[in-house]
Amino acid sequence: YINVLLQNGFELKQKSKWFNAVSGYASESEINQIVLNSFVSSVDVVGTFAKKVDDIEFNSSQTGFDNPLQPEGVHTFNYGSAYTQLQISNVPAVHDLGFNGAGVTICVMDAGFDNLPHIAFSNMNIIAKWDFVNGDPNVGNEGDMGEGSHGTATLSIIGGFQEGEMIGPAFGSTYILAKTENTDSETPVEEDNWVAAMEWADSIGVDVTSTSLGYLDYDSPFTSYTWQNMDGNTALITRAGDLAVGRGIVVVNSAGNNYDDPTHNTLGAPADGDSIFAIGSVNSSGLRSSFSSVGPTFDGRIKPDFMAQGSNDYHASSFGNSYSFGSGTSFSCPIAAGICALILQKNPSLTPMEVRNVLRSTSSNTSSPNRLIGWGIINALTAINSVTVPVELTSFNAFYREGIVNLIWITATETNNYGFEVERRDDYSNYQTIGFVDGNGTTTNRVTYSYDDKNLANNRYYYRLKQIDFDGSFEYSNEVQVNISDLNDFQLYQNYPNPFNPSTKIKYSIPQNSFVKIALHDILGSELKTLVSETVQPGTYEITVDGSDLSSGMYFIRLSSGNIQKTLKISLIK
Repeated sequence: YINVLLQNGFELKQKSKWFNAVSGYASESEINQIVLNSFVSSVDVVGTFAKKVDDIEFNSSQTGFDNPLQPEGVHTFNYGSAYTQLQISNVPAVHDLGFNGAGVTICVMDAGFDNLPHIAFSNMNIIAKWDFVNGDPNVGNEGDMGEGSHGTATLSIIGGFQEGEMIGPAFGSTYILAKTENTDSETPVEEDNWVAAMEWADSIGVDVTSTSLGYLDYDSPFTSYTWQNMDGNTALITRAGDLAVGRGIVVVNSAGNNYDDPTHNTLGAPADGDSIFAIGSVNSSGLRSSFSSVGPTFDGRIKPDFMAQGSNDYHASSFGNSYSFGSGTSFSCPIAAGICALILQKNPSLTPMEVRNVLRSTSSNTSSPNRLIGWGIINALTAINSVTVPVELTSFNAFYREGIVNLIWITATETNNYGFEVERRDDYSNYQTIGFVDGNGTTTNRVTYSYDDKNLANNRYYYRLKQIDFDGSFEYSNEVQVNISDLNDFQLYQNYPNPFNPSTKIKYSIPQNSFVKIALHDILGSELKTLVSETVQPGTYEITVDGSDLSSGMYFIRLSSGNIQKTLKISLIK
């Protein structure tokens, strides 16, 4: 279909699988030809937004004069001038518990990121970047298309880290960066860039998106959105945001800086989305910032959803390693998105709506949500403490000795845990239940479980656990493998996935108590990392190789024990 459009003179800009649509450029005569194709159901004008970076967000005269200093010795980290913007939402206390967003992938969509060499990003794990305005991987300023300082600021607020200067709530998360905004108002494509970026983020598998942009006014001669259009169903980007939530992504967006109008909402799309978290702004005293947009949506739903500090926020600037202060819901949004990452770190199985319910039940205005501040200021500590993890399985291993496969697994916490069904299969059969081990109900203590599978013939066996709650709900563990015939020898199994990015898993088998070293080497044979260096009991084990700090290429895994040497080739593609 696209090839036919190209033959009709269509110049392709973006493709959308979710909407089964494309966008691009065509003359009136070319459009008249395109609509004759039977596969074309409609043709609409893609609007150009007249969104400008609000002056309020970059007022150089602003300082942090009203931001209290961090008391000495109270928290694990020194937050510098960023302390107040996190403390008002109790983020430092969550960091004290060990949560930093690790294991959660966040997509930050903005007008560009012009200072990624800033020291605040020196330890940030950025795995992908794309400029949807210009169609290249350069997310900085390019031909005046994009206000790169804006993205630099928002990215630092959500995940920057320079102790004693500023720390973001989700400094341990993995990031992808999307440049979607063209602040040159003559460019005729805008809304579809955001949709394309969201689909790209979904393809990578992100957990959270943070967008500090909102759209309301079109450039002339196009018709602008009105407050009546903020109904959750009109704007394309709003509908795309809700689709993303349906695919498991927590979509967080700034509510807007359009102040209050007592007669109607002042939101900008996609903050009007039913499932999108619209974030308003408060000052360091917890009072609503005067510029923060209000609801309700045209169809009567409460917006904004939640509040975080957006007045006098500390952030990285475009110049060297300097910092500055700014105000706007652009800055409250990444704080809220980072807190969502902290929640997902504690329980990755939560759906976006479950995350929303956690925040609704723990924020400052939960009993009387309204059009000015929604459910109120997010309290990260209360939210984290309210999140339960049904069963947190920290390890599951299989050991073979003297004709018995010994399964051992460890839980860190349990909630309503009835017990575990032990299941086994081989290469020629499906899983069957072979035993049951009682659980410990609800406990925060570390518990070790075991099960012995006896009288087995030589074969390759696979085991998994079916963890069952008292209400009958269940979930499966990862699979472990034992090859009884192979346990007469050392084995190093092929990694999965391969090629990989950024991590891969490798299994290995040990026939007897042995000191084992497993190391990662480059193609020249130089050792880069030691993965295992310890005495190991007989059995099959699994390790994870993290390549986030490595360049694309071929690497080798080498297992050594005494005179035994096993080597495996792995491939990292970024």
